[in-house]
Amino acid sequence: MNTERPSPRYSDIDCWEPGDVLEGMIDSQFAAVAAVRAARTAIENAAKSMEARLRYRGRLIYVGAGTSGRLAAQDGAELMPTFSWPRERLVLIMAGGPAALTQSIEGAEDRAEEGVRLVREHDVDTKDVLIAVAASGTTPFTVACLREGKNAGALTVGIANNRDTPLLREADHPIWLDTGAEPIAGSTRLVAGTAQKVTLNLLSSLLMILLGRVYGGLMVDVQASNEKLLRRSEDMVMRIAGSTREEARDALGRARGSVKLAVLLSQGCDLKTAATLLDRGGGQLRKALALLGQRKMDAA
Repeated sequence: MNTERPSPRYSDIDCWEPGDVLEGMIDSQFAAVAAVRAARTAIENAAKSMEARLRYRGRLIYVGAGTSGRLAAQDGAELMPTFSWPRERLVLIMAGGPAALTQSIEGAEDRAEEGVRLVREHDVDTKDVLIAVAASGTTPFTVACLREGKNAGALTVGIANNRDTPLLREADHPIWLDTGAEPIAGSTRLVAGTAQKVTLNLLSSLLMILLGRVYGGLMVDVQASNEKLLRRSEDMVMRIAGSTREEARDALGRARGSVKLAVLLSQGCDLKTAATLLDRGGGQLRKALALLGQRKMDAA
């Protein structure tokens, strides 16, 4: 596997000057991003299929072991505060359990039967999307999770850094990241890990945009859990609705913090009408505003 083989370019890296070590490793990070760009079509196709599956129901399930599992779990966890992705629609399956997020659990990635058990325990079915990440593409735990999820009818996305491996062959949407050998042989937290992180960022962000959780480049589904985010919510309502800060704050209060509802309230809707328009627009603020505009034209 390319991710495991020593690279001739870095064979004497321990003899280099520190600045040269950094320069070589920085170059490898650019190579990681280039590998993601080469996989752009696969990422796009996966996101579009995920959107169709998750628009009204279903869960996002992230699966992995070691570094890949930690990156997957991080991506999933960040969807809740950033896009208000419902906690009940997110499942994080990590080889070795929660403790493996901060330490290595010996042998956890080899326990294929544990992966099968966990997927069954979470009642994965045809409404769900399962994203499995493994640099090698052969990790028994991760491959078993993907295989069991697919057998249960879930849409499966496999992300790996070695070509023609089980994870990619069995996924509905394989995403191959051709990162090659690492500067430190086998240390896939470096180049492979960077490519995985960028891919997960792009995949989930594109999915959230397709699901209407972004408007005009703004995080209109953000959870205002602190003063900074509350201020940001007010700024978004002011920018979209053209309201004052006081008006934005009042609308957000009536909308229980929902930027989308607050914008519609600022346009003269009552709360019930705003919720109905947003529902008819599939949760997309742009569509809800268009429906409101048509409603006003019809009433004129």
